[in-house]
Amino acid sequence: MNRVAIESIEPQVDGGRFPIKRTVGETITVQADIFADGHEVLAVALLYKPVSESSWREAPMRFVDNDRWQGGFQVTKLESYVYTVQSWMDSFQTWTRDFLKKYDAGQDISVDLLVGARLVDAAARRARSTHSLALANFAAQLTDLSSKKGESAVAVIRNAELADLMARYPDRSAASTYPVEFRVIVDREKARFSSWYEMFPRSCTDDPARHGTFLDCIKRLDYVAGMGFDVLYLPPIHPIGKKGRKGKNNCFPPSVDDTGSPWAIGAAEGGHKSIHPELGTLSDFKRLQSEAGARGLELAIDIAFQCSPDHPYVGEHEEWFRHRPDGTIQYAENPPKKYEDIYPLDFENPHVATLCDELKSVVLYWCEQGIRIFRVDNPHTKPFAMWEWLIAEVRREYPGSIFLAEAFTRPKVMYRLAKLGFDQSYTYFAWKNSKWELTQYFTELAQSPVREFFRGNFWPNTPDILNEYLQDGGPPAFMSRAVLAATLGANWGCYGPAFELCENRPVRRGSEEYIDSEKYQIRVWPIDHAYSLRWLLGRLNQARRENPALQSDWSLRFLPVDNDQLIAYSKMTPDRSNVMVSVVNLDFRYKQAGWVQLPLEDFGLNPGQPFQVHDLLSDARYTWQGSRNYVELDPARVPAHVLKVR
Repeated sequence: MNRVAIESIEPQVDGGRFPIKRTVGETITVQADIFADGHEVLAVALLYKPVSESSWREAPMRFVDNDRWQGGFQVTKLESYVYTVQSWMDSFQTWTRDFLKKYDAGQDISVDLLVGARLVDAAARRARSTHSLALANFAAQLTDLSSKKGESAVAVIRNAELADLMARYPDRSAASTYPVEFRVIVDREKARFSSWYEMFPRSCTDDPARHGTFLDCIKRLDYVAGMGFDVLYLPPIHPIGKKGRKGKNNCFPPSVDDTGSPWAIGAAEGGHKSIHPELGTLSDFKRLQSEAGARGLELAIDIAFQCSPDHPYVGEHEEWFRHRPDGTIQYAENPPKKYEDIYPLDFENPHVATLCDELKSVVLYWCEQGIRIFRVDNPHTKPFAMWEWLIAEVRREYPGSIFLAEAFTRPKVMYRLAKLGFDQSYTYFAWKNSKWELTQYFTELAQSPVREFFRGNFWPNTPDILNEYLQDGGPPAFMSRAVLAATLGANWGCYGPAFELCENRPVRRGSEEYIDSEKYQIRVWPIDHAYSLRWLLGRLNQARRENPALQSDWSLRFLPVDNDQLIAYSKMTPDRSNVMVSVVNLDFRYKQAGWVQLPLEDFGLNPGQPFQVHDLLSDARYTWQGSRNYVELDPARVPAHVLKVR
């Protein structure tokens, strides 16, 4: 009969239906409520193992308070792990506790020593040879001492070697093991900490009439790497369809020389496994990949499971698409918007299994070419079950693959995609501009159970999103949003060169679409412009690389500041060796000042002694003292501090 109850194990997601997420080298701290009837002493073990191993490893769990126990283990391999909890009545610890009480009370202990000898002798029979001999010796000593009184018996019972050996070989015949094995997806570090830069390769040109190539992209690599980014994301690099093609500013019909949208994938030259001929060849792509790697940049490509009317799939597998009553294939719509250049795939067709196998082969093809990071376009418009299957299949063959969900949809849908396997996700950050909105949203992501499976990737802009704050605020708004994204989140990115050049012209007032959007035309960017914010992006990414506190989200805490136009927050490493404080002026028009309240004890600082804070953006150093300190930020200069507490 199992007398031990095990409840409320954390961390876990939906009772173990989905895995939690960690990166290699991280420690998983597990807690559980564990109790039993009666007054026996409990022993608790945390059982864990990589899924490739058959035998459990163990870590002890310690009593915390109110029947709550805690233990931990480190994930050291790039593979999935499982864990659960086991507990049992520890007869030897129970006997030791009661024996010492009787001894201290002066009671007769002779029979108790025989009981203890029997427990130790039973452990000797469970132990390995050398340990078995040692335990048998202790059992003999206790038996011999049963006819005597005195401290010699207590000395044996308190012997550290005896306690250690009895802990190694407990009687677990009636142990309770929690019936669920909780899973852990273990990713490489870049899933937790990364800096993304999005760039259209066709715009790596100095002439709007000349299509940029992969070889032109190589010339842009030093520029991107010089800003400290480590992921270079390329929108779709495949052939672009001509039927239904959109012209500049999404007009229809297009001009003869319009290049079309890269997301209208597929033409006579091929589909998702082909490269746009004007970009170059597969050999050119691999050269770009190699040159990027030499500069610390990893290429990410776009996975957009949709087709242009010219895509080979349309002719070869018409059954994969939805047809209208007149027999024509249904193009994409988001009323009143029409996307005549895109045919969505139909996942309710009778041949869906064949379709899904083909889509998996697309991802595996690019994995074979060395790609391990994928930005997935609109995954919330495809079946959940497909993503759970596809991502698991890809990871099985290519561990370390990273999937970023471009899913600007409802929160529960975004969270479900993360549970299914997406390592990172775009977020609502672009539309969170007030102090209250930012505080509420980031507290949810960093401190609630959501953090066990959802990793946000924070972008102040994308080719689809030029929000009103950036449109109205100019360079000060771009600066503050960059600082917020790069210091609130361990994963961040921006769409450039539009971002660092502060491109803020919408196609019309009230729209978040750029005028002359790169989605529909080639743009020539003056990347060496004197007013570029590339210096700021470089300093932010340098601060992130050099300060481990900024490489994780979980330590984020918002700090009181007596001005709602100022937002302040801290991050620090568990050992407090690296403490960072950021303060941002959210008002892009006016200078704002206030007093920031610091939790000195949490930071490990002496309230009576001054300390230095070093601004990693301006290189200025300030001497602060006490918990309240004054800040003043002018948007005409730099509207933020990123302070390293020394």
